[in-house]
Amino acid sequence: MTATEAEILKILAEERNMRKAAERLFLSQPALSQRLQSIEKEWGTQLFIRSQKGLTATPAGELVISYANEMIAKKEEIFEMIQSLTTKVNGTLKIACASIVGQNWLPKVLKDFVTRYPEAKISLMTGWSSEIVKALYEGEAHVGIVRGQVDWRGEKIHLFRDTLYLVDQELKTIEDVLTTDRPFIQFKSDSNYYQEIQQWWQRHFASNPSRQILVDQIETCKQMALNGIGYAILPSITLNEDDGVNKIALMNNEKEFGLTRDTWLIGYESSFELRQVEAFVEVVQDHARCLFDYTK
Repeated sequence: MTATEAEILKILAEERNMRKAAERLFLSQPALSQRLQSIEKEWGTQLFIRSQKGLTATPAGELVISYANEMIAKKEEIFEMIQSLTTKVNGTLKIACASIVGQNWLPKVLKDFVTRYPEAKISLMTGWSSEIVKALYEGEAHVGIVRGQVDWRGEKIHLFRDTLYLVDQELKTIEDVLTTDRPFIQFKSDSNYYQEIQQWWQRHFASNPSRQILVDQIETCKQMALNGIGYAILPSITLNEDDGVNKIALMNNEKEFGLTRDTWLIGYESSFELRQVEAFVEVVQDHARCLFDYTK
């Protein structure tokens, strides 16, 4: 099987749709259908069942698709090993990043990276910090960008620290929470972040908010707060000076400094030896040093 044939089978299995697969492969549907027939002829068996619902791999197809995926993964692994022996930055950089950072900070970093190293490719996945660690364990990423305190025994580089703020159009002090009937808007996050907010709340207030709204994305939470629906607790990395809302820092018990959240770059030592990862770390650290912090 050629590398091109392996890529065709991989994408067909992912999309389960001839039209979508053809678009990803930059082929016409008739050309893709002909290529698939040729591959099936070579293997001497039908690899996909075609129906109105799309493509379904046959038992034989599942075996061949698994072989194709192994071929692609092995090729990438060898290519990365070869590239690590040279000074030129190319190959694929696989990043797993916490969603908040991926939405608000990483795009500028990646723009700088691809400008400096146009021959490098990027594979990016986002999710909760717990999912990022899982991706590293399973070899799906070279490096991860995580938030908060994460149990990681490999390489760990501190990037930046941002402050948590209570954000609202009307509330001006933390104490105003005690008398307001406005809802507290929260977003789903990993248990670590949720626990930090819960612990802070319990230290400052005797009871839970009287009204609460739970949303699935931090950006939804932010937009609801900016539009005056209620108040939210958001990290400074998501906020801008011209948001038009009050930003009240969450202070610790001694009221000497605000409640903060750290961002880390993590990965295995072997990954940090790859040339594309070394280059990415350099760009990331340049941006981390320049990041505006609301605590300053």
